[in-house]
Amino acid sequence: MNKVALVTGASAGLGVEFARQLSKRGHKLVLVARRKERLQEIARELGNARAVAIDLSIKSSTSKLLADLEANGETVDLLVNNAGFGLIGRFAELDPKRQRQMIDLNIGTLTDLCRAVAPAMIARKSGAILNVASTAAFQPGPNMAVYFATKAFVLSLSEALHEELKPHGIKVSCLCPGPTRTEFGEVAGFGGSGAFDRLAMGAAEVVETGLKGLDRNKAVVITGLVNKLGAISTRFAPRSTVRKIAGAIKY
Repeated sequence: MNKVALVTGASAGLGVEFARQLSKRGHKLVLVARRKERLQEIARELGNARAVAIDLSIKSSTSKLLADLEANGETVDLLVNNAGFGLIGRFAELDPKRQRQMIDLNIGTLTDLCRAVAPAMIARKSGAILNVASTAAFQPGPNMAVYFATKAFVLSLSEALHEELKPHGIKVSCLCPGPTRTEFGEVAGFGGSGAFDRLAMGAAEVVETGLKGLDRNKAVVITGLVNKLGAISTRFAPRSTVRKIAGAIKY
């Protein structure tokens, strides 16, 4: 079996940057996303990458991806769970089907992939998992309620897996970036203005920080001093205050 780094959500934003930086580190890559042409373009650019066009928000997608890996004689040595999206708006007004897609992708697929690769990593006593969450994971998010909740799940799961898999020689980190210059804001419905754009970090810096944190097997990696202070502050402020502040943010 050929060892590969599997990167989801690899056609844009952080996913592209993960692919580029992991390629420079010498990893053979399997890049997964919906946009086939864009994905193939990135794979050609890197040279040591294979593109797999799959919509990971569809429940059957994980089994299809795993079958594809097996058919190509590949085993996942590094899993980067980057695929995901957010939506801004009042919970009762957002499209319920779209919200369910967000849960299925941000939570369901991520969990399925972690479960799929963990047994083989345990058997080999090596491997690594990097799950991309957000600073949204540290508090509830009025007007982005489901998105914030999905990222809280990712953080909790990742920390638990960090402890469970560490004795087996497996690294697990949860990357929690704040605002980042990617397509996220445009998809979520608030790109182009507001505090998000003023505070946004570059994708390259976020990815570099995440990979260095994974190298050290750091359970939680928060990018940027402002984001770290914000995440820490939620531990000490009353929950009622935290959710009011989060709800007052204008994107």
